[in-house]
Amino acid sequence: MARIISIANQKGGVGKTTTAVNLSASLAVAERRVLLVDLDPQGNSTSGYNISRDGVAKNIYHTIIGKARMGEIVRQTELEFLRIAPANQELIGAEIELINVISRETRLKNALKEAADDYDYIIIDCPPSLGLLTVNALTASDSIIIPLQCEYYAMEGLGQLLKTVELVTENINHQLKIEGILLTMFDPRNNLSFQVKEEIDRHFASLRFKTVIPRSVRLSEAPSFGKPVLLYDITSKGATSYIEMAKELLLKHKEKGITANHGKKA
Repeated sequence: MARIISIANQKGGVGKTTTAVNLSASLAVAERRVLLVDLDPQGNSTSGYNISRDGVAKNIYHTIIGKARMGEIVRQTELEFLRIAPANQELIGAEIELINVISRETRLKNALKEAADDYDYIIIDCPPSLGLLTVNALTASDSIIIPLQCEYYAMEGLGQLLKTVELVTENINHQLKIEGILLTMFDPRNNLSFQVKEEIDRHFASLRFKTVIPRSVRLSEAPSFGKPVLLYDITSKGATSYIEMAKELLLKHKEKGITANHGKKA
């Protein structure tokens, strides 16, 4: 049975899709069977694996509204152990179409049931909002990873997101846990990055991943080539950081991590 993890933050530009794409890749090179679900109408996780957003006949939108099964939309990526459920702007209409549907918040959960036995991890890239799509993701998930950029407004909106997680846990998905807060865009040359880190440690020390994702040119460049950073430049700091994060996640789940050979089980 797959462990389902949402990558969520209602703020844009925090490294959410970067984390979804590169964490999925890092788990896949560790030979874990991974399904990346692109639940963002922008479709950046989809294009991040060199899949044309408009070139797929059916995508996650069709699955959520009940017009396609999950197995019909899943696409193979360049990585042997990684598949993706693509998305495009059609997904924008899902929230409107589902507004009067009974149990509309469980549509994704039900769709993922048929795929749960085929994967070790299902990673969901959520949209930058706390609307119905994100609620669907949280309802379907075992846990949530919250990317938080090391910038001035980092804490803004975190309380609202945690409140949403609390409401979903209390009313819909009693099993939902916070997997952790992941600091992103960390710049050691900038005192502000250290100040944000200290602030998070002051309030959420037990929730923060030890791994910190640095600000990286290679991380920024990789999507334009349709590749996760591991396939673009595996020697870069960004690639190394996401490999370390995957190791940390696997160890939290009491699994074996990734060796320095990148892709071999420890």
